Amino acid sequence: MPGWNATHIPDQSGRSAVVTGANSGIGYATARELARRGASVVLACRSAARGRAAEVRLRAEVPGARAEFMPLDLADLASVREFAAGYGQRHASLDLLINNAGVMALPYGRTVDGFETQFGVNHLGHFALTGLLLPRLRAAAPGARIVNVSSGFHVLGRIGPADVGPAGADLADPGGAHAYRRWIAYGRSKTANLLFTHELSRRFTAAASPITAVAAHPGYASSNLHSGASKLEGPTLDSRVAAIGNAVLAQPAASGALPTLYAATAPGVRPDAFIGPRFGWRGAPARSWRARWTLDDSCGELLWAASEELTGVSYSALPR
Repeated sequence: MPGWNATHIPDQSGRSAVVTGANSGIGYATARELARRGASVVLACRSAARGRAAEVRLRAEVPGARAEFMPLDLADLASVREFAAGYGQRHASLDLLINNAGVMALPYGRTVDGFETQFGVNHLGHFALTGLLLPRLRAAAPGARIVNVSSGFHVLGRIGPADVGPAGADLADPGGAHAYRRWIAYGRSKTANLLFTHELSRRFTAAASPITAVAAHPGYASSNLHSGASKLEGPTLDSRVAAIGNAVLAQPAASGALPTLYAATAPGVRPDAFIGPRFGWRGAPARSWRARWTLDDSCGELLWAASEELTGVSYSALPR
């Protein structure tokens, strides 16, 4: 692992990948490097204009790349279902599912289905997508992997048994607008990514499935994630600080993508691993520290049950 970089990615010829949020930043860098190593990549993006532009750019940067844009809005479960159905019509299997897309520290809002936006996009949308694509992942096994992109900021928001109300209502809309704290909500959504990975790994092991579920985080990387709130609210102190941080402290998106690429392709990655930059916020990929509550079996089970209830997506092939 020391010094690992994109040149160490094993040959991906004959393998297929879906990367959510692949139109820019870390998602784009991830898709580009997978395509460079021979993978057939689907760029799953909310904006058709940006998604198609990213496809054109990728093909220009990687001549001969096999890449295609498909629309996916994780804030709309109908769009998630449409994407999964469309992918199933075009492709018989899926080797790599990179659940990368996300939003960060947004003002209070709701998804199309009524969930608090950060939890709805960052966790529930990807939970539904993974469940709907599971038959294609099983068709590609052994060697299929799911990578859930979390964040070091997961420490800001714990999810415990008391947080999961009837049908997960407390998670889907934590406190409502009157008690909403954007960074706490973001942290809870990123904790959910890690708990989902933990429970998914536990169920794969119980089912003797060869699919591997792992998590990664980019550290402090320059991306459009920091600008989401300012697009909704206009310039704020937070957005100005983030802009300065991006310019002065953040590592490039290509470097931020390395933990994800390592988690997706490196030999010997263990189930439920959490991969991040060696120095926490930047550096080559390494095992990352995670809060103890992201390894709690009971919380993972509760989150799973709530997520199935909220999304209507059942993992019937992976019993408890």
